[in-house]
Amino acid sequence: MTDLSLAPTRFIDSDHPDITAFAARHAGDGDARSRAVALAAAVRDAVPYSVYAFGIEPEMLTASKVLRAEKSFCVPKAVLLAAVARAAGIPSRIGFADVRNHLAPARFEQLMDTPDFRWHAYTALLIDGRWLKATPAFDAALCARNGVEPLAFDGTQDSIFQPYDAQGRRAMEYLQFHGEFDDLPYARFSAEMQRIYPRLLATLAAERQARAAETPRT
Repeated sequence: MTDLSLAPTRFIDSDHPDITAFAARHAGDGDARSRAVALAAAVRDAVPYSVYAFGIEPEMLTASKVLRAEKSFCVPKAVLLAAVARAAGIPSRIGFADVRNHLAPARFEQLMDTPDFRWHAYTALLIDGRWLKATPAFDAALCARNGVEPLAFDGTQDSIFQPYDAQGRRAMEYLQFHGEFDDLPYARFSAEMQRIYPRLLATLAAERQARAAETPRT
């Protein structure tokens, strides 16, 4: 029987040449823990994070395409970490939770109509028989600009968002977990996003289309 937490899937395309090359370049030759630690840090910083990259188009959520993105958000980056982990022989899943980001940009919160980020994503990695949570969303450069220490996954305990920033202000609060999945549950995820954030999705999609139209063709 195939272990689905190690198999390539529609979104976690761990057999894609770009994914296998990234894993080979960054994982190192150590045990599963050291490989997972190295890959979590590499994914965190390889693709810059932006809340304004939020969207539900399938091409934005497929690991091999995320690797080539200029910016991305938590769900695609969690998918990417799951993919490179599988390519390095580490079982992985995608996990989801509702969180409250107390430091979210004001304009983004206005478009959301809520302070809560529904279906925030992390990556679950199987290390020494334990499923551990790793969160590769916020890259080190972004954390430095916002006065927050970047999250480091050490392979021995869960690594989710810091509860406070460097000034002691509350940063991220977990409200509810939705479970962990062998592939991105796209139908459920996209339906929830369209139900909860219709105005946000429409606004950001229109802005992306406008930018694409302004980009000169070569």
